Amino acid sequence: MAIGISPGQIVYSKAGRDKDRYFIIIDIVDDQHVMIADGDLRRVEKPKKKKIKHIKKTDFVVQELKEKLEAGKPIKNSEVRKALEEYV
Repeated sequence: MAIGISPGQIVYSKAGRDKDRYFIIIDIVDDQHVMIADGDLRRVEKPKKKKIKHIKKTDFVVQELKEKLEAGKPIKNSEVRKALEEYV
């Protein structure tokens, strides 16, 4: 697992078409990639695979979403959007 990265954590995109947008980590693929979604353009059903070096980590983890993701329960796009709106 990548150091300092966990499901439910809010991250900031530094590169690519989605540059300057906030996302939530949905899954950790390997030590170099994560799956991210924002509940709007990049929905939970089809998260984006992103290299960890292209995101900036924040210290904020949405505990409610983290618990659901770790338990394997589905999360809604509205929950992701709400969490990002509260953070930003």
